[in-house]
Amino acid sequence: MSEKPIEGNGKAFLVLLLPISFLIIFLVATWRILLAVIVLVIAFKLWQEYQWQQWTVRVNPIFHQLVRENQGRLTPMDLAIRGNFPGTTAKRYLDAKASEFGASIVNSEDAGQSYYFITASILGNILDSSEPVKELPAQPVTKTARSLLAPPPIPQEEPETESPPQTTHEEAKRSLEKQLIFGSLIQSELAKRLNVYSSTVYKRRNDPEFPEWSRSKDPDGIAWSFSEKTKEFFPVEEEG
Repeated sequence: MSEKPIEGNGKAFLVLLLPISFLIIFLVATWRILLAVIVLVIAFKLWQEYQWQQWTVRVNPIFHQLVRENQGRLTPMDLAIRGNFPGTTAKRYLDAKASEFGASIVNSEDAGQSYYFITASILGNILDSSEPVKELPAQPVTKTARSLLAPPPIPQEEPETESPPQTTHEEAKRSLEKQLIFGSLIQSELAKRLNVYSSTVYKRRNDPEFPEWSRSKDPDGIAWSFSEKTKEFFPVEEEG
């Protein structure tokens, strides 16, 4: 009875040995062809990587220009339209740049996928646009002692909204004559002249109605326009 299990194990071993033998014979006969195919695949991958690196070098100036123009926010469509190449290629490029510079990726239903690249100038604009910190007025120190029987003074309630610092017409006109030596004003200077917060100027500077809005705020009725190239504000010359 012990011969039957031995015979069964022997048949099972032969069944496994047969395909293994065919595989070994196939590899021995075709190893040169398989090696050549592997070498070709590796060479093709290296060539594709080289071509990609050369392409990214040509696209980098377009990418840098878009970052400056769009305040660090880019979408694959923006890059694809400017560079005239497929959207999948633009997305692959932006994914690589986001990984390289640590950019933030935000998915939205309206704009799709957006990439945010923060530069030093963009960070400065963000800090410049922040609301000024509200400072509490200093309490005067009284030298005379208050009577213990007298009721404590009732503190006056602070208004909920803080108005921007007031600037007189003479001060604005005098400062304008000094600042316009260079022909332009920076954001904080224009905000002081218009008697508004710097963040208000920052939010409105790219609006088409900004010249008319600034004219209504300017003490001399001067309209102002914003230059994306120099990040400065210039008076609008009125047509005679």
